[in-house]
Amino acid sequence: MEQEHLFKEIAACRICAERFGATRTGHAPRPVVWLGTKAPILVAGQAPGARVHESGVPFDDRSGDRLRDWMGLDRAAFYDRALVSVLPMAFCFPGYDANGSDLPPPKICGHTWHKRVMNTLPEPRLILLIGGYAQAWHLGKKAGVTETVKTWRDHGPQVIPLPHPSWRNTGWLKKNPWFQAELLPVLRTRVVDIVRDTRR
Repeated sequence: MEQEHLFKEIAACRICAERFGATRTGHAPRPVVWLGTKAPILVAGQAPGARVHESGVPFDDRSGDRLRDWMGLDRAAFYDRALVSVLPMAFCFPGYDANGSDLPPPKICGHTWHKRVMNTLPEPRLILLIGGYAQAWHLGKKAGVTETVKTWRDHGPQVIPLPHPSWRNTGWLKKNPWFQAELLPVLRTRVVDIVRDTRR
């Protein structure tokens, strides 16, 4: 009951209305809340993009296609809230700056909601930290994404840091072939094990 009340609070949040209205996109808040009360996998990301803002479904874009491929999940499994929760550092699309680039997730969103959500969710068996903002918050330190992902073995079996699955990072993936060769097989094995155990 406490969780459901919190999720409704987040869905109704409008604390960034003025901020978003002043962006290039001039949009209204639309929190994308996709949290399961017992999901064993937590995807901790950055913030919804423009397409997700329109659909209201997290990772409903090419980045999501790549992330699902990394995890070895189809759409049905990824969007099963009994299996996967998505907790971004900002629940709303932050908008674009004057140059058309994504704005960072507003810190006020993380300060307002992130800890409260983490305190009400069950302990996940697997936490995927996608991008620098989520990695800094959950790991308690700020380091470059490449350095953090390279040291993925240091974070234990529960936590795996990942680069953002954006197609803008295709160059990064080519420069870091170890990611696909070493990290992704481990990630997929852990996901398969969790799916099997959850559906027994």
